[in-house]
Amino acid sequence: MLHCVRRVDLRVLGALVVVLFAAGCSGSREDVRVTLCKDLVAVRLGTSQPLTWTGSEAQARGHEDAAVRLRYSGPNGDGNAVCYYAYNAVDDTAQMISDPLSAYSTSPSKMILNGKTLSRQELAVAVKDAMLKQGKSLVDGAKKMFQ
Repeated sequence: MLHCVRRVDLRVLGALVVVLFAAGCSGSREDVRVTLCKDLVAVRLGTSQPLTWTGSEAQARGHEDAAVRLRYSGPNGDGNAVCYYAYNAVDDTAQMISDPLSAYSTSPSKMILNGKTLSRQELAVAVKDAMLKQGKSLVDGAKKMFQ
């Protein structure tokens, strides 16, 4: 019995490694902060129809918060969002020179959606919902790979 459990665990582990590797090599060059901000907009709007992203700009501003600005078009019209990410670096590194956004947190400290600033509680719930959405997408991708 224990032998079967170990075999299943290894298969699951192997599947997860493949999925994570595939996700990392998906070819997307979009910064994780931009992706998260887009997911935050989607979960806050709660629309079943996908949004069309009409613009995105990530701006690192020294030791101040980085700003990810998005524009979108959806079933209820056009909108915009700004997600702010706190500076999170201890030292300047070569990584920061090649990727300035790497000096900033990967979770937003503030979000403005269509001119309204989300409260800390609203932002925390939106981040949780966006993470659940990303996890579900990862699991769904894994299921498709093994069908």
